[in-house]
Amino acid sequence: MADVIKIKKGLDIKMNGQAERMYVKAPRAKTFAVKPADFHELTPKIIPKLCDQVKVGTPIFYDKYHPEIKFTSPVSGLLLSINRGERRRIIEVVVEDDGKDTYETFLKGDPADLTWEQIEENLLESGLWPVIRQRPYSVIARPGTKPKSIFISAFDTSPLAPDYDFLLKDMEEDFQWGVNVLKRLTEGNVHLNLDGRYPSVRTLASIEGVEINRFKGPHPTGNVGTQIHKLDPINKGDVVWTVQPQDVVAIGRLFKTGQYDPSMVVALTGSRVKDPVYFKTIRGASVAPMLENRLMDGENRIISGNVLNGKQIDPEKGYIGFSDSQLTVIPEGNYYEMFGWILPGFKKFSSSRSFASRLLTPNKHFDMDTNLHGGERAFVMTGEFEKVVPMDIYPMQLLKAILVNDIDKMEQLGIYEVDEEDLALCEVICTSKIPITKILRDGLRSLRKEMED
Repeated sequence: MADVIKIKKGLDIKMNGQAERMYVKAPRAKTFAVKPADFHELTPKIIPKLCDQVKVGTPIFYDKYHPEIKFTSPVSGLLLSINRGERRRIIEVVVEDDGKDTYETFLKGDPADLTWEQIEENLLESGLWPVIRQRPYSVIARPGTKPKSIFISAFDTSPLAPDYDFLLKDMEEDFQWGVNVLKRLTEGNVHLNLDGRYPSVRTLASIEGVEINRFKGPHPTGNVGTQIHKLDPINKGDVVWTVQPQDVVAIGRLFKTGQYDPSMVVALTGSRVKDPVYFKTIRGASVAPMLENRLMDGENRIISGNVLNGKQIDPEKGYIGFSDSQLTVIPEGNYYEMFGWILPGFKKFSSSRSFASRLLTPNKHFDMDTNLHGGERAFVMTGEFEKVVPMDIYPMQLLKAILVNDIDKMEQLGIYEVDEEDLALCEVICTSKIPITKILRDGLRSLRKEMED
């Protein structure tokens, strides 16, 4: 067994509301949605018309600039609505479930007996190609290319993250099939990264055909960006693909059964949840049935994903993100706190020693809310970002290079290796209250446009 890779820089945010290790079958939702906003740089074009009948796996829209990339329905039923936002931008495509679960059929077979072209076409036609993301830019992988390596992070260190060892229990065979598919898509290694804090006998420790690596340390140790940086850094011109564990299972089931299986497990977490548990549900399901009678009274914020880089959704009309394995519910922070900065802060989280809680109760878990505790200020050098980013980059200098759109400096300062989740902790501890992840996405968008024009 390879040595455990130890990460020292980072920050664990300890919150109340961890999901109990038990499964609950979620009440069947009436509507399901695929949201173009879950994918960066995507311009969707709708295929069927409103009120058309669709099956599980029927294409409902495609990428305007890459028509071969299709997005398919997670259930069978009626194409109910196409919800739009500002400037008629498509927010979500909603399908009303008929409960019949009729499936489109796709290619079935052992990946070892299929050509690279057959595998790619099957993933594109089934709608599973979008689960493969590429670095740099963290966009959907471009068909027709081969990455230098593929990374699967089988653990998560973000706040209240689901336990993938529990979540993937009894799915080892399907996961192995998925790995066999991914091996055919690259000439390099498929890296399976496990949590080094636990014994080696874990759910995925026996998977074959991968390079197993173990990591140990605070968040963002579980982020695939940190793992890529330590094992196979990205330079200009390099392409690395990443796939989430449940998506590997879905890929395996596609080739094993010839059907697109949209089933997944989602952890309902957060301090405003009465009984945090794991739900067995379907990709893109409405969250209303899962939240019913499970939330505490008061004004809550529902997040698809984790508190660092998830997206706020409506509790009645919201849907689970395409690849999200977590729902988080925390209190809204729309209140004013007089002299908050001068109080001892026994019940407040602090990344530094600003509050007494850091000194007296360092292992305390907190009921954190959305209050910013101040407004945006001058973006000054503090040296704090480098303490929570375990990469050999200078986050502050990179962000300032993005703000002035200095492409050369962005490249020199390591923008190819980072995604929003890699700098999310910087936004948490930023004393200037700067929207760091938004700035980084603007930089990645600008760089991609420059490189591909």
